Amino acid sequence: MALAARWGRLPLTRRLTLLFTTVAALVVLGLGALFLVEIERHFVELDRMVLQDKQHLIEEVLHNAGSVDDARQRLGEALSYHHDLYALVQDGQGAVVFRSEGFTSTMRGEKTLGAGEAQAFGVLRHGDVRFHTLVFKAVPGYAGTPLGVWIAADTQHHTQFLDGLRRSLTLYVLAAIALCGLLSWLAARQGLAPLRDMKSRAAKVTGQRLGERMPVQAVPVEMADLAQELNRMLDRLQQDFQRLTDFSSDLAHELRTPISNLLTQTQVALASRRDAATYRDILASNAEEFERLARMVSDMLLLAKTERGVDLPHKERFSARQDAQALLDFYEAVAEEKRIRLHLEGDGEVEGDRLMFRRAVSNLLSNALRHTPEDGDVAIHIASTPQATTVVVENTGADIDPKLLPRLFDRFYRADPSRAHPDSDGSGLGLAITRAIAEAHGGRVTATSGHGLTCFALEFPRERIGAPN
Repeated sequence: MALAARWGRLPLTRRLTLLFTTVAALVVLGLGALFLVEIERHFVELDRMVLQDKQHLIEEVLHNAGSVDDARQRLGEALSYHHDLYALVQDGQGAVVFRSEGFTSTMRGEKTLGAGEAQAFGVLRHGDVRFHTLVFKAVPGYAGTPLGVWIAADTQHHTQFLDGLRRSLTLYVLAAIALCGLLSWLAARQGLAPLRDMKSRAAKVTGQRLGERMPVQAVPVEMADLAQELNRMLDRLQQDFQRLTDFSSDLAHELRTPISNLLTQTQVALASRRDAATYRDILASNAEEFERLARMVSDMLLLAKTERGVDLPHKERFSARQDAQALLDFYEAVAEEKRIRLHLEGDGEVEGDRLMFRRAVSNLLSNALRHTPEDGDVAIHIASTPQATTVVVENTGADIDPKLLPRLFDRFYRADPSRAHPDSDGSGLGLAITRAIAEAHGGRVTATSGHGLTCFALEFPRERIGAPN
């Protein structure tokens, strides 16, 4: 566990270098070992062929010998030119027919001929020297009884060659591993250079510098997806940070007016003695400002809850037409005052929080009535499909600039440059709350405007995404 944790804390460059070097070392060591094994096997086969060649020579010499002395003389002459080769020839009674100089009894080894074997090849160690041996029987020309023959070839020259080869391979392997380690480090460092560049760019991102982006085109394909995701994350952060900045500015602007009014009226009231009626008027005015502040705080709390993705407090299935009709009845007096005609058509069921649904539709109706001229129309159209129920609030009046439509649902945003409507005490949070309510239900709200007709469409899915079972 500790080793795994330590390995996990290693820098990626060092980790890749160790992995590449280990793989290269295993490959080089494997090739070296395979080469040595094949060389040694080749030497064994060479010695076997040499010993078999000497077997044929001895068999021929014995076949042509006329006597024991003739055989001894012929073998001495034939084998005197073969260095590092030792031979012993014995008859059936163990009498020595021929013995090479330097042949000892231990060179015979324990290798014997089995039943049906014409020869037996073996490996023998005599002191520090290794021999390859061959045991066979040969029939001399002067007798019908076969003789036992033992021959041994000294492999010292092979051993010296293999020792030198091992030393050379050891030096080569060490040099190859060191070179592979260096090349692996260079390759890993060069390959991870785009990550270091991305790190340096990310380090430059601050609250004042959110425009830095990752170099998607300048990084390898494997890192392009990461760079793109980081850029999307930075885009989202920049947008959220900009919204937060705008919200802070707008919130300060919105709070400044009622607080300034409260402070001014209080200071005027304290400047001199007033009668009770005047104090009541001042207190009533202050109460209106406090109510405005309370609504603003309440709206901000609602937005904070819905934007965090909390579950709906009271989820139920209800008729959208029934609640829409109740809202039209509530706003009927306002509509009659401005001679605005109200219409309602369609029906559908909504699965969600009834109070939040009414708040969203009420915000749209209030907004529509505020911007509809006299003798205009405000209509609610409800449509239901197997996937969702859509509530559309439309009103006649001046078109909204298409450039302003995406920002209508921002907090404290007003299309009117003066930032306030003389006939309204709205705080600029109504449409933002409507969007938050729609998203809390898993739906959405959209706005279109053109040809004298402005439409706000609320879409409520039949089964809210992410709702608990």
